[in-house]
Amino acid sequence: MNKEEYVALFEKHVSGNEPLTPQEQLLLERYRDEFKWNDAPWDPALGDREQIRQRILDRLTEQIEPPVKTRSLFSRWIPAAAVLLGAIGIGLFFLHPKSQQQAIVAINKAPYKNDLPPGGNKAILTLANGKQLALNDIRNGAITKQGPATVSKTRNGQIVYAAPASAVTENAIIYNTVSTPRGGQYQVTLPDGTNVWLNAASSLKFPTTFTGNERDVELTGEAYFEVAKNKEKPFKVSVNKVVVEVLGTHFNIMGYDNEPSIKTTLLEGSVKVKSDNAHALLVPGQQALASRDNDHIKVQKADIEEAMAWKNGYFIFHKEDIQDIMKKVVRWYDVDVVYQGNVKESFGGSVSRFSNLSDLLTNLESTGTIHFKLEGRRLTVME
Repeated sequence: MNKEEYVALFEKHVSGNEPLTPQEQLLLERYRDEFKWNDAPWDPALGDREQIRQRILDRLTEQIEPPVKTRSLFSRWIPAAAVLLGAIGIGLFFLHPKSQQQAIVAINKAPYKNDLPPGGNKAILTLANGKQLALNDIRNGAITKQGPATVSKTRNGQIVYAAPASAVTENAIIYNTVSTPRGGQYQVTLPDGTNVWLNAASSLKFPTTFTGNERDVELTGEAYFEVAKNKEKPFKVSVNKVVVEVLGTHFNIMGYDNEPSIKTTLLEGSVKVKSDNAHALLVPGQQALASRDNDHIKVQKADIEEAMAWKNGYFIFHKEDIQDIMKKVVRWYDVDVVYQGNVKESFGGSVSRFSNLSDLLTNLESTGTIHFKLEGRRLTVME
């Protein structure tokens, strides 16, 4: 795709008059990631470079509203704007917490002597006998058999369990676990056809065949589920002492140990969220926050874009505290974070998860309210 086609595709994307096809969306993403306009001569046929830059910035500024409407700004503009601004070397913008009506634009640069690449498809498969397999080191194709299930690895970073529909386990149920490290993610297709995407620092324990009246799995960390429909066998995900029960639906669960609550975000279908002393029924577009003490479950309108950002290849922050941002940085870039001083800033913005760490840090520093020092895998956050 050339630059002229990219401009036309981008304009179609931001106009909202006609949705992009899956093929067009893929082209847009690939072009953004693989080609930087500032690395090539500007084609005058596209118009004046500075005028186009200013028009984008003016449109961004016009979209910015007082804090009560900040969320609307990001949901409509950040992903599309970041694509084009990044492509012409302008960079991503963040909102300063003390001046939320000012768009701050960062110039792409790499001020850090050492940089860290983003995470990727990395996971460990633990078999029933305790043997562990590093999935990124294994060739594609059939790996092993676990009971009646054949375990295979595909070339796109996915493990697939396939078992005959009539498979019956006469002996004890066999369990496998897929675990991602910090800086890893992986996709698993369970024996019933359910697809699971694991975020970094997460694990999923599951039987190699689903027998009995339920399909039970255990999760730590975060995962997105597309559950195969089966009215006869409810699908249950246990996270700590919270249980999410479905028949067939799409949802995300974020249950890291260092987060204050377990968040279940529903995209399609319906789910029941239960703890020891509370329960809730979600409809699409809702999110359940289950307290760690299992005392209550709060249901609220979900920020689908933010909840699904990790799976869609983005970091999206909506007035998010720097400490919460750094939790995501730790998990995805495999760094250790320390703080100097009383750092209490919050930020909003969007950046690709497949950019180096310096891209994110540079844009945060562009606000002038925060600074970083990266030494090996130790990241110091300073005022």
